[in-house]
Amino acid sequence: MLKKLFLLILLSGISFIAVIIYALQQPINAVGNSVKDNEANNQDSIVVEIKKGQTLSQLAYNWQAQGWLPHAKVLLLQARILDNAKDLKPGEFELPASTRVYQILTLLTQGSSKTYKVSFIEGTRLIDILPRLKQAPKLIQDIQPLTTDNIQKILGLETLAEGWIYPDTYVYHHGDSVSSILKQAHARMQSVLNEEWQSYQNKLAKQQIKQLPYKTAYEALVMASIVEKETGQASERPEIAGVFVRRLEKNMRLETDPTVIYGLGEDYQGNLRKKHLRDRSNPYNTYRTKGLPPTPIALAGRAAINAALNPDNGDSLYFVAKGDGSHYFSTTLTEHNKAVREYQIYRRSKDYRSAPAAK
Repeated sequence: MLKKLFLLILLSGISFIAVIIYALQQPINAVGNSVKDNEANNQDSIVVEIKKGQTLSQLAYNWQAQGWLPHAKVLLLQARILDNAKDLKPGEFELPASTRVYQILTLLTQGSSKTYKVSFIEGTRLIDILPRLKQAPKLIQDIQPLTTDNIQKILGLETLAEGWIYPDTYVYHHGDSVSSILKQAHARMQSVLNEEWQSYQNKLAKQQIKQLPYKTAYEALVMASIVEKETGQASERPEIAGVFVRRLEKNMRLETDPTVIYGLGEDYQGNLRKKHLRDRSNPYNTYRTKGLPPTPIALAGRAAINAALNPDNGDSLYFVAKGDGSHYFSTTLTEHNKAVREYQIYRRSKDYRSAPAAK
């Protein structure tokens, strides 16, 4: 009798373990769907959100109710045996469609939470990144309204925030905020600008480079933003910077269209006219005002900052867009006027552009 009872208990235990093992081997999405629905679901992953303070018990029963977790109790039993329920991390986690129940805890306790990206492009203005931030998924919109003035306040800047955001791709998690991205991008710009400025100062001390017409790193950033707007070709940046540096040294006006356009703001309708170039009320009109404009006019990357601090040592004072994204550089005004007639009058066509085509 005792032997039969022992065998019965043993068989029951084996059966129970077999059931648990079978349940743990089940794929997610397997319960609560028809075969047709399951085939469709298996093509996608499941995104799991864990909020701070949520327990595995709460989550497991919610997942079971949602239909993609076969048995909440089995998952909880596994967690009790492994003693890892306390290791759950807040965040979003992506579970591939091929995930088995026994793999869920490993993915949620040891895996990386789902990430998102937002990119700021070199040569764009601060106002141009606002829609990107507003449309970025899962990003908390904690700056209301999201304006350039409020960004200046958030970053604690005394001057306009234009130019103080480093153009790059920023990775974030669900629950991160717009202000955290902006502060990260601002800190990155400060770091890059300081590194490039210090490198220039070191070369200057060793007499490896001549004194440039900048009193501060900020002035170099202003120049870098102009270089960024004038060309997208990496090889041309030092030469463009060289032209503008020599013009400053000779007390010549920079006479660069992008600064005028920036100063016009929303009044610019895609056509720069003579009246715009004659307008002395525009502080960014470098056709009428000598020296650098009051602030950067765009987001400048490290390459443009480096070019502003390491300009080409040539003797050109002018350049004109050739229409293929590159420029023709001239030493004299006569040569420049000839180049203008050739490239901007005679050769101008429908596919003419002053910068490389966007990729």
